[in-house]
Amino acid sequence: MSVLVTGGAGYIGSHMVWELLDKGEDVVVIDNLSTGFDWAVAPRAKFVLGDIGDMKLVTRVIEQNSVDTIIHFAGSVVVPESLEKPLEYYENNTVKTRNLIQVAVNTGIDKFIFSSTAAVYGAPMTSGPIREDAVLNPMSPYGSSKLMSEIMLRDTADAHGMRYVMLRYFNVAGCDPDRRTGQSTVGATHLIKIACEAALGKRSNMRVFGTDYETADGSCVRDFIHVSDLAAAHYAALNFLRQGGLKFTANCGYSRGYSVLEVVDAVQRISGNKFPVIRDQRRPGDIPALVANSHRIQSRLSWTPRFDDLDFIVETALAWERKLEGIRPAVAAG
Repeated sequence: MSVLVTGGAGYIGSHMVWELLDKGEDVVVIDNLSTGFDWAVAPRAKFVLGDIGDMKLVTRVIEQNSVDTIIHFAGSVVVPESLEKPLEYYENNTVKTRNLIQVAVNTGIDKFIFSSTAAVYGAPMTSGPIREDAVLNPMSPYGSSKLMSEIMLRDTADAHGMRYVMLRYFNVAGCDPDRRTGQSTVGATHLIKIACEAALGKRSNMRVFGTDYETADGSCVRDFIHVSDLAAAHYAALNFLRQGGLKFTANCGYSRGYSVLEVVDAVQRISGNKFPVIRDQRRPGDIPALVANSHRIQSRLSWTPRFDDLDFIVETALAWERKLEGIRPAVAAG
């Protein structure tokens, strides 16, 4: 049997494909390459160029490749952009996920792993790391589109006997330690990616949005998880379902936070380049502090992070950024 990875040509999806292949799995990828790259798909995976909203295509791929599990990454992920283009986000993240779930029901797929986000929580109502049973109150169309998809998957599973895992990511960063894939999106908005571009001269500077929050240094605080640890969490989720697990929702993070300014300092220190940093106004939709309580996934799925170290995350991100110089041109500065 095969595992279908949607969005497998993108940042997190391409790491998941390698994780599966390293474990001896057969993998098929569907990606429309709107933000991903065909060269990012591991050579031993079968790649299908297409859109997950195309139900006929997805049905054919599932039937022709004996797929028994779907790991769903495909979607739009930029919070500020979602505020400008809400309908586009509801189309890409909610409507197309609905179509994918419908195909799963039609073809008898009973194992579904969904890429969700900490954005479903919105601004925490209590201090400290966020538990999975916290109030769900997204502050952006991105977060709302993901929460709607969670609800659809839960209700469909109850009605049709589908088993599922929903993983709520915090801030994903770094790259495969073997440098096989990494964050390659042109114009990406991920903090560590932007800082690494600035460190290597691909940007003339970088901006820090908001330095007047009620945090230790005034900048936002985030929980950064290495992308390879996240891929391993998905594989643990796959094993949970294969062993008969019914349903599971968990945060994916390290239960510790770093401020934006701390991250910038780490990139400057490790790269040896004290690039210009512009302190700008807050952005709509940004949350002051967002840190995971990851006890549930560590205790119930026996997931143990291997790369819980900000310096290592930055080192791998910088290494990938250097490798990208030989793959594609630099992004615009500024």
